[in-house]
Amino acid sequence: MTDHDERGDKMTGVEPGRLDDQQLMRELETIHRTRHDTLLYGSNDALRAHNERMAQLEGEYLRRNPRRFVSSGRTREGARGRAACGGDPRTPVGKWGRGTAVADPGPDRTPST
Repeated sequence: MTDHDERGDKMTGVEPGRLDDQQLMRELETIHRTRHDTLLYGSNDALRAHNERMAQLEGEYLRRNPRRFVSSGRTREGARGRAACGGDPRTPVGKWGRGTAVADPGPDRTPST
């Protein structure tokens, strides 16, 4: 068994379902870091492959984390709230701000309010 899935002459990487959580996060960090350069300077084939791989990795992450943390500032309602109170739209949200958990966060996490 090889570490990469080969379809024809195209190398697609390790199937996301075979990656452990730490490997999956490293793959996601790498693909997001290289996204901008691929969009700006990659060939159409490179961009297509990047899109496919990113969708596979993100899909696997979402499958494993259906109740992931969602920052209230990253929702439409949260964005409207920032705008309504005169908040700076450039203020970072996400891991830097308050958020809420999607549905039940599970026994080891409590939702932020």
